[in-house]
Amino acid sequence: MIGVLRFASCMAENTDAFCRALALHIHDQLGIEVSYVDDRPWQECEELFDQGKIQVLWICGLPYIDKMKSACSRIQLLAVPVFSGPLYGGQPVYFSDVIVKRESPIEKFADLRRSVWAYNEPRSHSGYNVVRAHLANLGKNRFFRRVVESGSHSASLEMVLKGKVDAAAIDSTVLEWAMSQRPQIEKEIRIVASLGPSPIPPLIISNEVPQGFRLSLRSLLLSMHWDGAGRGVLAQGRIERFVSAEDRDFDPIRRMAEAAEQISL
Repeated sequence: MIGVLRFASCMAENTDAFCRALALHIHDQLGIEVSYVDDRPWQECEELFDQGKIQVLWICGLPYIDKMKSACSRIQLLAVPVFSGPLYGGQPVYFSDVIVKRESPIEKFADLRRSVWAYNEPRSHSGYNVVRAHLANLGKNRFFRRVVESGSHSASLEMVLKGKVDAAAIDSTVLEWAMSQRPQIEKEIRIVASLGPSPIPPLIISNEVPQGFRLSLRSLLLSMHWDGAGRGVLAQGRIERFVSAEDRDFDPIRRMAEAAEQISL
């Protein structure tokens, strides 16, 4: 039996409160000590997961498919979230919203030619990979005049708001959260394109966790929306429910990653 379950997230900072609540819910329902690791950068959390020192990780789809390339992969899909709201249609998907300042003359993605573009970081699907895949489909290489790595979706959003860059692609769930916290943002930006949908980032679990516990944890996640306590936790993350997933569900990201290889921003 596992002693302490260590859980971490590689998602944006808006997920931290939800993840802490989820860790407590797992403890309450399964009677196991759960530690949510929130005192380290996400890159370090991913390394700790690879080393077996963290057992459950919420991870972007792009590094997930990279981990699955190994013939001796020691991870399994645990569950994927379905975010609330009509945009997602009750499906485990999300979008990359291309934003500009409200007063910008840019009206559509094609107008971004020779603009200054911000992306969060190169291992992100929503902020980087999907944009290169879109450019590959358009047959465009080195499309932007200048490209800036911001470090996070929130930082990219702030750069657009402050006029430091012309545009960026923001994870739609992060953008919705930001606007719920600061409603004025909606009046300061425009969405000129939505790239996607893409498969939502999954929760993965190490195969070193005993199978019986893996099954119990998966069952708990998949049934959270059926009880009041579970729905309360989900609501903190703006999540409707968790659903099961298979590796093939992430084939769209694999195809986009392959297309993106031929493109430099």
